[in-house]
Amino acid sequence: MTNSSGAEKLVVQGVSKVFHLPNGEAVTAVDDVSFTVQQNEYCVLLGPSGCGKSTVLRMIAGLEEPSGGTIRVDGTPVSGPDRNLGMVFQSYTSFDWLTVEGNVEFGLKCNGVPAAERRDIVDHFIGIVRLGKFRKAYPSQLSGGMKQRVAIARTLANKPGILLMDEPFGALDAETRWTMQELMTDILESTDTTVVMVTHDIEEALFLGDKIVFFSAHPGTVLEDGPVAFKQGQRVKAKEAALDLPGYVEAERHVMTLMRSQRQEMAD
Repeated sequence: MTNSSGAEKLVVQGVSKVFHLPNGEAVTAVDDVSFTVQQNEYCVLLGPSGCGKSTVLRMIAGLEEPSGGTIRVDGTPVSGPDRNLGMVFQSYTSFDWLTVEGNVEFGLKCNGVPAAERRDIVDHFIGIVRLGKFRKAYPSQLSGGMKQRVAIARTLANKPGILLMDEPFGALDAETRWTMQELMTDILESTDTTVVMVTHDIEEALFLGDKIVFFSAHPGTVLEDGPVAFKQGQRVKAKEAALDLPGYVEAERHVMTLMRSQRQEMAD
């Protein structure tokens, strides 16, 4: 079951982003984007390629500055990168010279966490991502899925209020991908973390999302924003179980229709 308390963890209000090209031309990436995310909610940003989803995620992370509008986390405006905002990218970001436990411990060391406390935290999050047998391994000895588990554990170890994920499973094979998706559901159930994730994958969005924010074609704005209704407030732990739920096929067809219509908008 979702554990959102009704408290607004993230508020994105009227956000726009304009990029200026070398020739002086202004290009609007996203325009008047607004949505909210509650505590412990899994929010998926979905839409056609090039609609600005990742730009919005980077603005939430404080890596890009909005041209207009406001972004607030726990009521405080985002003004730059913050420890309360953890980011997991599609590319593997582990430090090659550190073991799994060394990677997970890295941020804790930088933040001055005492050694005994670091060990407990590292043990906890290595356990959550099921890498206990590989804690002494180096990234070169791990599969792609394992590397992403290291990245997730390292980010969670720093106890971010919001975990931001940009196509985190896009480079994985199909089997590893759905295994990672199921792992994320377990993580949400065992922590109080809030997740905002960008994906192009409709099945992934429907399986993982408590809510989906669907973006229009460029320049991106919010076309639809709402809960994944067929799950009726529940989180589904097995991928095949989601496929069997009443309403899944209709939900998938609806989102596919939206995606096709917006891709056509871009083509035109």
